[in-house]
Amino acid sequence: MATNSSNYSYVPYQLMDTGSTQIRATLLRYVRYWYWFVLSVGTLLIVAFFYLLYQQPIYKSTASLLVKDEKKGLDSESMLKELEIFAPKKVVENEIEVLKSYTLMARVVQQLHLDVVYYRETPFGKRELFNQSPVRLIIEQANPSLYTADPLHLAFIDKNTVSLNGQRYPLNQSVKTPYGRLRVFPRQPVSSSTEPVFIQVFEEEKIVNGYLKVLKAEPTSKASTVIALSLETAVQDKGEAILNRLIDVYNEAAVLDKNRVASNTLNFIEERLQLVAGELESVEKGVERYKSAQGITDLTSQAQGFLETVQRNDAEMSQVSIQLGALREIEEYIHQQPGHRNGTPATLGLSDPTLINLIQTATKLEAQRNELAQTVPDKNPLLRTVDAQIRAIKADINENIGTMRAMLTTAQRQFTRTNQTIEGTIRTIPAKERALLNITRQQAIKNDLYTYLLRKREETAVSFASTISDSRVIDVARSEAKPTKPNKPLTYLLFMLVGLMIPIGIMSSRDVINNRVIRRADVEAQTQTPILGEIVRKRSPDSLVVSSRVNSVIAEQIRALRTNLSFLRDHRAGSQVLLFTSSINGEGKSFLSLNLGASLALVGSRTVILEMDLRKPQLRNSLDIDNGLGLSNYLIGETTVEAIIQPIIGNDNYYIVRSGPLPPNPSELLSGVRLEKLIRELRERFNYVIIDAPPVGLVTDAQLIAPYADATLYIVRHDVTPRNYLKMIEMLHREKRFNKLNIVLNDVGDSEPNYYSYGQKGNAYGYTNTKKKTLLDRLLSTT
Repeated sequence: MATNSSNYSYVPYQLMDTGSTQIRATLLRYVRYWYWFVLSVGTLLIVAFFYLLYQQPIYKSTASLLVKDEKKGLDSESMLKELEIFAPKKVVENEIEVLKSYTLMARVVQQLHLDVVYYRETPFGKRELFNQSPVRLIIEQANPSLYTADPLHLAFIDKNTVSLNGQRYPLNQSVKTPYGRLRVFPRQPVSSSTEPVFIQVFEEEKIVNGYLKVLKAEPTSKASTVIALSLETAVQDKGEAILNRLIDVYNEAAVLDKNRVASNTLNFIEERLQLVAGELESVEKGVERYKSAQGITDLTSQAQGFLETVQRNDAEMSQVSIQLGALREIEEYIHQQPGHRNGTPATLGLSDPTLINLIQTATKLEAQRNELAQTVPDKNPLLRTVDAQIRAIKADINENIGTMRAMLTTAQRQFTRTNQTIEGTIRTIPAKERALLNITRQQAIKNDLYTYLLRKREETAVSFASTISDSRVIDVARSEAKPTKPNKPLTYLLFMLVGLMIPIGIMSSRDVINNRVIRRADVEAQTQTPILGEIVRKRSPDSLVVSSRVNSVIAEQIRALRTNLSFLRDHRAGSQVLLFTSSINGEGKSFLSLNLGASLALVGSRTVILEMDLRKPQLRNSLDIDNGLGLSNYLIGETTVEAIIQPIIGNDNYYIVRSGPLPPNPSELLSGVRLEKLIRELRERFNYVIIDAPPVGLVTDAQLIAPYADATLYIVRHDVTPRNYLKMIEMLHREKRFNKLNIVLNDVGDSEPNYYSYGQKGNAYGYTNTKKKTLLDRLLSTT
């Protein structure tokens, strides 16, 4: 009777893993080796504990400084500060650069002697000292070896003697050592019980650059002129001392810079006072001699009036002369190169605010240009812009000076004409009185000028004494109680992550180096050959794991494989010939073929298995039977089919055909006509004919047998089959060299996503996920 073949036709379909399945498989594979992760993380956490134990704690010191910036509307100047002639405005960004300058930090290092660092030995390594050091090393003359040598070991022999690297020296005395002329100054009473100290001397430049790298200066906000200073050091009081001294040095430098203008003015006034005092003394002596010689005691009232007028006129002319002299000095200052100037020019007597502001602007621009010239080339656009501004300011100054000179020259000529007119009138006075008038007039002029200079000197001296810094300390330096470095939580976290990454890295590296199939995804990525079933890793040492009383995982999976064989049939009736092969030896084809045959025999199907690996037979060893007549004897015509069929003891309906003696020419025997006859006769006698063939990747025997098989089961074993053989499987599948080629995955580990175990309760069976599967579900539920 005809049957519908469509019910038994097998349409190849490749089930590809989704991304979540791949992630699940990878995580489950890692979870399988959880104990390595626990061991690695635990070891790294212990390492982190000892690492933190031996690390030098680093403390953070902070201070804050208010910069009074006129541009941002801060407090008005005090009464004393109003006496200053020039008060340049502050820019917070510029002051930050000043605070972080090498010059200021070098002064701090020199004043605090920071180039000499003191240590004390502790159970956890050397720890730095600062104020706690019992001595201070004074370097009077250093040898180069002092900066390159290891830390000096300083031990205390008694209260007057110390040992420096094994050599004894007296305390508080200048001594010559191999490292130069040194002096050990005790800061507190010492004795033989005082703990030894290690001293390391560094070059000043190295220390300064080191502190500049860790010094932070930044405004507290964009709209604020408060600068927050912070510094990280190994000793709390050391960081506080550095910040406090840095603020002091900064304020001293600011005051010194502001006093330069007042100092130049004082010098100018002192020089003029000495000159005028000499002239005044000479005039007074002349008046005295003339009156004595001429017997004159007083002038007439008319002559006295002329004298007062001339005196006022001459005083105004003197002020004009002083102002013209100040203009000439400003012109010389403007035309001189910045490097050849001696401070800011004196503006004594000049009251034009426009000219004073222009001079201030020019001075600031030139200072800005000097700072830029040290960091950028001459052709830099920013530098050219500043040069253009300087030229424009100088042009404005020259124009203003020209205007003032013209006005002062006109006034001087006017005063001269007035004097000439008065002198013509005075000529009418008697000669003695006229001569006395001239001498007295010179005396009055010099006296007024001397008084004017004295007044200006006092004003400038007050301004000089009242100069204060444009900054104010808001918070003096203070240190945090807990060290900021090392960060213990972050360190433990990093070490824990490294502990997790080490096993992952080792396993991943092993996967990269390993060229063998380790998961189902490797097979699906390389070939479209259908996967008929998966067999888990065998736990039992027995060769036969399938029996009526065994319900293990592997036995149930072989039964599932038996069920899937129905999809490889073309017809319901008739026998089925199954060919088992693989890529190389050791992939488990003999084991699977033997157990699949046992499973078929359990359901009443007459089954025979052929040990057709004539080069390296394995089935007789697995069943522990002796070799006798077999396939090689039949293929050369020495025996019949009935003679080579042998029942397998303990298994009804299950028979074996042994390989027989190993022939010298297996391929030639399999190419003969008797192989076809053998298969045909076995089809008539058995429901299933299972052929255990040699590996395809080594010999061609399996391809010679393939035409007589209804279906081919190609065994791929995890962590055994090389990945490059998967391409050969794909080629065999595409070229259809084997009938209904299907893959069976063998030795699947419990890290695979499709792994399940069977649980038995009474006579009922049910699928139960393994414990590792449940653990993975918990892991995935958290992501």
